[in-house]
Amino acid sequence: MINLSIVFFIVLGIAALIVIGIFFSFFSVFLRAWLAGAYVGMINLVAMRLRQVPYGLVVDARIRAKKAGIDVTIDEVEAQYLAGGNVIACVHALIAAQKAGIALDWKRSCAIDLATKGSGKSVEEAVRTSVDPKVIDCPNPASGRTTIDGVAKDGIQVKVKARVTVRTHLDRFVGGAKEETIIARVGEGIVTTIGTSESYKHVLESPDSISKTVLARGLDVGTAFEILSIDIADVDVGENIGARLQVAQAEANKNMAQAQAEIRRAAAVALEQEMKARVQEMQAKVVEAEAQVPLAMAEAFRNGRLGVMDYYRMQNIQADTDMRTAIAQPESGKK
Repeated sequence: MINLSIVFFIVLGIAALIVIGIFFSFFSVFLRAWLAGAYVGMINLVAMRLRQVPYGLVVDARIRAKKAGIDVTIDEVEAQYLAGGNVIACVHALIAAQKAGIALDWKRSCAIDLATKGSGKSVEEAVRTSVDPKVIDCPNPASGRTTIDGVAKDGIQVKVKARVTVRTHLDRFVGGAKEETIIARVGEGIVTTIGTSESYKHVLESPDSISKTVLARGLDVGTAFEILSIDIADVDVGENIGARLQVAQAEANKNMAQAQAEIRRAAAVALEQEMKARVQEMQAKVVEAEAQVPLAMAEAFRNGRLGVMDYYRMQNIQADTDMRTAIAQPESGKK
């Protein structure tokens, strides 16, 4: 039989090794923080382990901040991690802001980090753009457009490419509009400026007037950026929109005139058909009236008001009339 005491000592030894391993894992992090001057208590490490917080990452973030002269407590770093933030990025942003002389504290850094989460941007980029201004193409090539098109008062289209130099405004970064708003506002300003020009030649002669006019409108209000400059990269002449609109208007007028003429023609045709119908109606009345003559003559014979000689004289007159009509008409069928 297996000695129970031996089994007990084996299990006790394994448990002791596990405890020693866990202790040394905490102790290494504890020792690293203590030697770096960013002391973290052993109880705090165990508590973070129980809360399933990567204590090594949190301690590393505090060590970096402490070495840069930034006083951040371990609880603040842990709270930012539990909120879903990137603690290393927050510390790097603080260090970069401190070196550049930009006023940025831990709370604002955490707020910017959480605000940019899932947007493809980061608090480090915000600080870097604040130190090193960023150039934005207007319009954005990703939108599928290459130029901003405007039409001057003379009807000529002008195509413009612009580059906007911006710097991050950290005070307005949280809750401020992003690059898309800057691009939209600059595009609107360029189109408006071109539209108020008397001629496209004025735009070609002084393209800087566009940037000056647009820049003076304060397009960065309510955005996370401060516009430093608007530079016109390219100006080109497009189509003659005014002439094309005139051609389209003339075509529309022609179609309208044709439609009105067709209406008048249809009305004339209808009137002609109506007149023909009235002629037929009158002819029918004449035939009806002529049909009453033999009846009237028969009635006159019966009543004795018309004699035989009167009838013959009337026939002679009718024959004479037919003869005169035949003589008066030109002969037909002879060459």
